[in-house]
Amino acid sequence: MRTSFLALIAVAGVTLTGPTFAQGAFSNTEVAEDRNEDLRDDIEEDFDRDLDRFGNEGRQLGFDGSLSLRATATDGNTENSDVGLGANLGYFDGRNGYELQLNYTYSEDDGDTTEESLFYDLEYNRTFTDRAYGFAKVQGTVDEFSAYESDTFLGFGLGYRVIDTGRTQWSLQAGPGYRVATLDSALDADFEEEALSASSNFTYNINETTFLTNDTDIISSESDTVVINEIGVNVAMSNRLALRTSLATEYHSDPQPGFEDTDNTLGVSLVYSLN
Repeated sequence: MRTSFLALIAVAGVTLTGPTFAQGAFSNTEVAEDRNEDLRDDIEEDFDRDLDRFGNEGRQLGFDGSLSLRATATDGNTENSDVGLGANLGYFDGRNGYELQLNYTYSEDDGDTTEESLFYDLEYNRTFTDRAYGFAKVQGTVDEFSAYESDTFLGFGLGYRVIDTGRTQWSLQAGPGYRVATLDSALDADFEEEALSASSNFTYNINETTFLTNDTDIISSESDTVVINEIGVNVAMSNRLALRTSLATEYHSDPQPGFEDTDNTLGVSLVYSLN
């Protein structure tokens, strides 16, 4: 009944608006499908948060990962292009784990670049005991359209799974590092300095259908202390309906001029399966 109703609306729209509407609609027959796929991918990433654990916990032996590439371009009344590249590559030999994550985005509108950013994270983990591990990592961003044109952190340290039961998992890791940042030319405040990093990864299964997650990352240096926290709740309300709500907060102790010290992002993901 619903499908027939939507089809009737589509036919009525073509009849009322004539060939112009038909040209616009049928020259982009895959737009809705592509956007739905992008939306499903984003939602799946939200719901897969419970698989994101510190150290080598839960990893399979050997190589794993994925690569994705998406590019679009339009010509005519508007000229724009978009390129997106994502990579998640890892290897685990039973004691040593390696993981590389990359995300690159480029957008152009009428010949002007509107976005170009690269996020990267390379991490090495070594398992010492069932609960203790060591890590070394380099992570950063390159984005000419933000206050920080580039921001890189290189660090190492130790991690420990404080709680690891079937219902609750809580891990902590911390260590020293070095931070290098290049700021927007108008700010003229580049810096290189020692830093400390600390992270917390918490998951609690409230019941068989509901679990709570809370992730916290802190990088502190002389110029600025950054605290990023994300708390979320996943609920499987039925075999067909699932819901995730999350609140992500990013705080800077010394924000750049013209920028607020805190950003909050509230997310709600709802999935209903017809099968």
